[in-house]
Amino acid sequence: MSYVWMSLSQLAARVRSAVGDRPGRLVLGVAGPPGAGKSTFAAMLRDEIDRQGGAPVAGVAPMDGFHFTNAELAARGLAERKGAPDTFDVAGYVNRLRAARDTPTGRALRWPAYDRDLHEPVPDRIVLDDLRIVLTEGNYLLHDRAGWADVRPCLDEVWYLDAPAELRTERLLDRHRRGGRDAESARDKVTRTDLPNAELVALTRDRADLILHADAARYRIVAAGRRG
Repeated sequence: MSYVWMSLSQLAARVRSAVGDRPGRLVLGVAGPPGAGKSTFAAMLRDEIDRQGGAPVAGVAPMDGFHFTNAELAARGLAERKGAPDTFDVAGYVNRLRAARDTPTGRALRWPAYDRDLHEPVPDRIVLDDLRIVLTEGNYLLHDRAGWADVRPCLDEVWYLDAPAELRTERLLDRHRRGGRDAESARDKVTRTDLPNAELVALTRDRADLILHADAARYRIVAAGRRG
């Protein structure tokens, strides 16, 4: 499989070029397994897009804002599986993605965020009203089961960000420890939830338009093309 190297600046220019003079928003998905660095990459890409344009035009709209609340997870018996596909409000996510595509810029468009201190979603925390580019990032953007199959048609492109398993595991352990778990509990969470979810996400890799591997300040880019 062939690949090329691109900088963050070049990737941002690609997104800006794709916007062109379209009347509506461009919605770009950043998929990938837990711990791949999706949130960090999306924020960096947003900042570079804005830097090139000289004004804020892009916003990050995470899938994680659509976690079910802890009370809802407990009621459904899903608390121990938090982070799996069925622990998200996928219908709500799809509806908000459609709104991102259909709502004219300048009108109210709000997005929920996931608060890692509260460990809960917070409604309408992110304001996207005047932004022409929405970067939505999450594990299951290319998942094709149940309601997740409705996500991909809402996205103009999906990029899959990958990282070595060892690095992803280190990041996840650190994330869970910073979230209040002790070392044993963090390891258990990674083993029981994050790694199985990563295997599920990996099955969707070849459905992405681009596959990215970070290497310092560059990204090794594979043009995958969607297949089913």
